Amino acid sequence: MKAIVGLGNPGSEYKGTRHNVGFEVVDELARRWKVRLKSWKSRANLVLVRDHDVLLVEPKTFMNLSGQAVSGVMAFYKIQPADVLVVVDEVQLPLGKLRLRRSGSAGGHNGLKSVIEHVGTDFPRLRIGVDRGDRNWDLADRVLSRFPADEREIVDAAIARAADAAETFVSDGVELAMNRFNAAGDNLKSEI
Repeated sequence: MKAIVGLGNPGSEYKGTRHNVGFEVVDELARRWKVRLKSWKSRANLVLVRDHDVLLVEPKTFMNLSGQAVSGVMAFYKIQPADVLVVVDEVQLPLGKLRLRRSGSAGGHNGLKSVIEHVGTDFPRLRIGVDRGDRNWDLADRVLSRFPADEREIVDAAIARAADAAETFVSDGVELAMNRFNAAGDNLKSEI
């Protein structure tokens, strides 16, 4: 069994923010697969998609404590780190750019730091570029901001491609997904 874990912050006040693109990818997969996430042990919303032998997971622990929920789900369902794809926002990538890696560091992302603290570094992660914006802006304010209308189309296309990448990870593994979705110059801004 595999798991797709989208990181974000629970609650309507965070819906549509840059920090919640991981949730949006999981929501897109749930829509495609016609399933609904349900509350699990007050730690996460999740659903087991039997047709694909995969769990879709959205932690309810807030971004900075994501590792608590992820490790709990992994232990309960006996899923190995290499079979867990964590989907996150990335301010260091241009808007719409995807980057999939087999393992690695947190790169300054607090959600990934928490997951690494609880399960180690050997899990795949899919970063979705949300753009840093003006360097003078407070980073916390930036990631908790919503996308303006002129960026939303790019973000929606990136979420669809990230969902495609997650489906490829589930069906064909991380290597093929990396080869297909880490193409040089894969910036959706230039495609729209």
